[in-house]
Amino acid sequence: MLNFFKKDKIIEIKAPVRGEAVDLSVVPDPVFADKMVGDGLAFKPEEGVLYAPVDGEVVQVFPTKHALGLRTKEGLEVLIHIGIDTVEMRGEGFTSFVEPKQWVKAGDKLLEFDLELIAAKGKSTLSPLVIANMPVVKELKSCLGPVTPRTTVIKVKL
Repeated sequence: MLNFFKKDKIIEIKAPVRGEAVDLSVVPDPVFADKMVGDGLAFKPEEGVLYAPVDGEVVQVFPTKHALGLRTKEGLEVLIHIGIDTVEMRGEGFTSFVEPKQWVKAGDKLLEFDLELIAAKGKSTLSPLVIANMPVVKELKSCLGPVTPRTTVIKVKL
C-alpha cells in the first residue's frame, strides 16, 4: 500500500562516444558479452574522446585510465570500459580529465584515448558501457546504430 503512489524513475543514458552502438554479445570478452558485469551496450568509437553518458558522480577512475565508474543521484551505477584488454597498456595512450568524487553532467569530457595506439597494440577498440547494479533495474531498453554523445542509447526504469 505504501508503494501505491511511488513513481518509476526513468534515466536516459547518452552515448559516451561518437561512433556506433552495438550489442554487448559482439564484445570479444565473455565477462562483457555474457553480461557478467551487467547489461548495456558496446560502442565502436570513431574518435578518442569519452563523454559522460549521465549526470552523476565519478566513483572510480582506474589507475590505468582505461575504465571508470559513475553513479547517478538515483543510485544507478554505470561502468565504461575503453577497449578490451587495454588494462595491459598500463595507462599508455589514456588521459583522464576527472577524478573520484567529481560531479559531471552528461556530455562532459571524461577521458581521451589513442584509438590508433590501442589498435596498434592488438587490442579491440570496442568499448562496453554496462549497468553495474542491475538488481535495481526494472526495465532496460537500448538502441543500436550510429551515435553521437547527444544520442540517447539506453532508457532505464528504476
